[in-house]
Amino acid sequence: MSDPSTILFDHLAKLAIETTTHEHAPLFTVEDSQKLRGDLPGLHAKNLFVKDKKGELWLVVAEEEAEIRMNHLHKRLGCARLSFGKPELLIDTLGVKPGAVTPFALINDQERKVNLALDAKLANGEVLNFHPLRNDRTTTISSADLLKFTTSLGYEALIIDFEAEPDLPDPS
Repeated sequence: MSDPSTILFDHLAKLAIETTTHEHAPLFTVEDSQKLRGDLPGLHAKNLFVKDKKGELWLVVAEEEAEIRMNHLHKRLGCARLSFGKPELLIDTLGVKPGAVTPFALINDQERKVNLALDAKLANGEVLNFHPLRNDRTTTISSADLLKFTTSLGYEALIIDFEAEPDLPDPS
């Protein structure tokens, strides 16, 4: 079986983006990552693949400790109400399985169906860590290079400050 990250690393090399990759046991959750990553420097993320009621797809990439309220997230994204995307849709669209969701998977979205929302903390961070299309490795990249990568694919990230209070309608 070929390594699914080969196409990713080839693309990053063409963009002159330097990364470092660490091998480890497969990680399926943020909790797994926190227990097993040791002292790997930089920010770590949680990645949510969601679909709104109109069929619009989103990849929400947030700092691992960010509180994301699913019942309000659609307002922050400016879309219809959201639910998690089914594993089959994730595989068909981004070419990764649950547990390996990553902004690097946008390289597999040939039809550019997915919208990208990126936590401001990550967009403004220095060093970021994501799975390189497989959950038994972690790749470290600078935030500037992550944005260079996503831009090279034709994405413009919607930057969201998850630490700020969302603008919610007045209940009165």
